[in-house]
Amino acid sequence: MSEWNHRHLIDLSHFSLEDYFSVLQLASRFKSLPTTGARKLPALQGRLVTTLFFEPSTRTRSSFELAAKRLSADVQTFSPSSSALKKGETPLDTALTYVSMGSDVLVIRHSCTSVPEQIAQALEKNGKPTSVLNGGDGLHSHPSQGLLDLFTLANYFEPNNPLPSALVNKRIAIVGDILHSRVARSNLWALTGCGADVILCGPPSLLPREFSQFVDAPPPGQSKDPIDIRGKIYLTRSLKNALEGADAVITLRLQKERMQHNLLTDLNRYHRDYGITHQSLNWCEKQIPVLHPGPVNRGVEISSELLDDHSICLIEKQVSNGIPIRMALLYLLTTSKDRLSNSTADALSSP
Repeated sequence: MSEWNHRHLIDLSHFSLEDYFSVLQLASRFKSLPTTGARKLPALQGRLVTTLFFEPSTRTRSSFELAAKRLSADVQTFSPSSSALKKGETPLDTALTYVSMGSDVLVIRHSCTSVPEQIAQALEKNGKPTSVLNGGDGLHSHPSQGLLDLFTLANYFEPNNPLPSALVNKRIAIVGDILHSRVARSNLWALTGCGADVILCGPPSLLPREFSQFVDAPPPGQSKDPIDIRGKIYLTRSLKNALEGADAVITLRLQKERMQHNLLTDLNRYHRDYGITHQSLNWCEKQIPVLHPGPVNRGVEISSELLDDHSICLIEKQVSNGIPIRMALLYLLTTSKDRLSNSTADALSSP
């Protein structure tokens, strides 16, 4: 496994190909562990993981907490409704409170962009050793979702070797509300970073043309892209054009509140033009997997019939793959300069 050089994980624009390899390789080893009997590893015993979710979550929060427990870490859960936020405490002061309690990793989700990054910068400035893992911030980034989507696709294309190479020259369609999706942004960095071409598809109000250059410039704060050769990004307004020749499709949750801002006028029309159904998948001329970060609006982004067709709809696999991916991230962030202990290495070496 390549050396891990990240103190925090805020977004995927800073990831090299070696970073993707490290995460997917370790996640594969965690995924191979038995699902019955003793399911805990002692890898993070004595470590403290705190989930600071200032925004509601079901999948991400539960997945991180289960991942931490499977690694034998102690888990601390923050609840905004019963916190000092109601008394005027800032997110930074809340984070510092948990750091003072000994937290090794803060998993932070916030509705405002850059809050996890600002907290990470404050910890660095104050010499605090705690790592920050972005659990989703505003419209900016959702790195663990991007990685679990990558892992799910790699497992689909190369089940015996689910590594970044499985995505090289693949054509992945992302359909829906790209403009407001932090998942789409993370997927763009991850998929192109592993050599896939991405076709973005959606109505003009939800997919500005500027997204075609999303990965062209060096990532923010960097003079050079850590990826030597990325896949390309293409835009289309036609679902048929997006699906023709596609190897997979990721469809995004349509936030119905967008209709209040006149970005959409008719959900039925949206489903007709951009909804993924068995019929629309005929344009692919082959069976391809369908992914969705959840939660799903049945009959809007995906038809109910397709949603229940687990032979091609991989949403349940995405949820289950989120656990080993987040185990890998927590492990790498907390033990970046340590080797696996002998007991952990032995547990992971089983086929």
